[in-house]
Amino acid sequence: MVGHVERAAERAVRLQLHVVRVRAGRVEDRPGRRGQHPLNAFAFGVIAFLTYVADPQAREQIVFWQLGSLNGATGSAVAAVTPLAVAGLVMAALVAGRLDLLALGEGPARHLGVHVERLRLVVVVAVALLVGAGTAFAGIVGFVGLVVPHVIRMIAGPAHKLLVTASAVGGALVMVSADLLARTAVENAELPLGMLTSLVGGPFFFWLLRRTRSKQGGWA
Repeated sequence: MVGHVERAAERAVRLQLHVVRVRAGRVEDRPGRRGQHPLNAFAFGVIAFLTYVADPQAREQIVFWQLGSLNGATGSAVAAVTPLAVAGLVMAALVAGRLDLLALGEGPARHLGVHVERLRLVVVVAVALLVGAGTAFAGIVGFVGLVVPHVIRMIAGPAHKLLVTASAVGGALVMVSADLLARTAVENAELPLGMLTSLVGGPFFFWLLRRTRSKQGGWA
């Protein structure tokens, strides 16, 4: 359980820091930039230490949890996650309009009446609730949160009011579809969900990134 909480917290903090910086225009929206943050290295060290000192049974559970799975989606788990997920989604929906203004830059957003520091705090809490609650029970399921919003943005545009709702629905559909494939792709076996989404989502996201860069004139 300690490993679950630490990994969920690490991912939540890492993601929300990147989101806030991108919205403020301080960094370019490149997923590789997040891994360079010192907090990521420190959290990884803490997780590695906890894994090292754990007993063999707990260590095996941590390893399988890191592969990602929906096997833990029991009634009690869903009941525990639902209030946190709903609270996070409501908070995200409430600040969606102000995120559109913040995307213009921190200075213009302030002139348009946005309290930037307060907005950042709300985003931090919303992302921590959503990522922490989901990751604590489902483990690490990579690239769903990267690929789905980018695809939705390409289809529906950058307006956050629609983007937040569509990304939540699209992410849920992708998760259910991936879980179905993981359970049926190999007879008498179930593939780790996180492994499957990474194997498919990684190349797809790279293609998406390369396509976007090509339209913008290359990587320079």
